[in-house]
Amino acid sequence: QVQLVESGGGLVQAGGSLRLSCAASGRTSSTSSTYAMGWFRQAPGKERAFVAAINWGGDSTYYADSVKGRFTISRDNAKNTMYLQMNSLKPEDTAVYYCAAAPIANREAWLYHSWGQGTQVTVSS
Repeated sequence: QVQLVESGGGLVQAGGSLRLSCAASGRTSSTSSTYAMGWFRQAPGKERAFVAAINWGGDSTYYADSVKGRFTISRDNAKNTMYLQMNSLKPEDTAVYYCAAAPIANREAWLYHSWGQGTQVTVSS
């Protein structure tokens, strides 16, 4: 089981930027220490939605259409940390952001086996 802790959320004005971090520890299993990671978000009254994902090597990334061109996902395996750089933020980006780990990078929440506790991002208009 991988333990994940998000940080970096906060209140920002529309058009501003934030960088989220996700610190990871542990292993996915007794035989594997590699895993893809992803970011999801959940706004009040809405279902959890895919934001971005990245493979273990960091050379394959995937984005939701709503954030493409504004958000950038990256990871530093030496630091066991994943990042989400969020630029040109909009009020509709307001949500609790969760990081998660999965065997392969994908857009489906049910395929992720480990989740962080979430960090609140609020974008004011």
